[in-house]
Amino acid sequence: MTLSVGDPIPDVTLTTMTGDGPAPIASKEALGTGTVVLFAVPGAFTPACSDHHLPGYVLRADELRAKGVDTIACIAVNDAFVLNAWGESAGVDDKIVMLGDGNASFAAAAGLELDGTAFGLGTRSQRYAAIIKDGVVTHLQVEPDPLAVTVSSVETVLDAL
Repeated sequence: MTLSVGDPIPDVTLTTMTGDGPAPIASKEALGTGTVVLFAVPGAFTPACSDHHLPGYVLRADELRAKGVDTIACIAVNDAFVLNAWGESAGVDDKIVMLGDGNASFAAAAGLELDGTAFGLGTRSQRYAAIIKDGVVTHLQVEPDPLAVTVSSVETVLDAL
């Protein structure tokens, strides 16, 4: 079943980088309190993700916060080391929580997997953006083309808030 508006977010274990290295974090802990903007990318360091998707959220993080967003989070089927390096290269600092879904557990539980085997990527996450309020999805836009950043862009999310 695909995650939809009105659904609670899946509760799985993700990873995030801390000062002590990678650490597990429950998705409900990371995404379940307050107003959260979650955007998912097929892979860190990939062209559309690095050139458009992540940078848009970094540049406009203050605008999201001004509209009442408590947490901005990026999730990808990558490990915490890769997401940390990607975040550092993009100047994320403390603007965005980078969440590793290394085993695609969140993507699978949300029904938002992407079959990237034709490109040598294996199972990945579809590209999407969601607004989550106290653990419940209130807005969800999944890109029809995983190479495009349109309905999951920061501009679209800002309009939806």
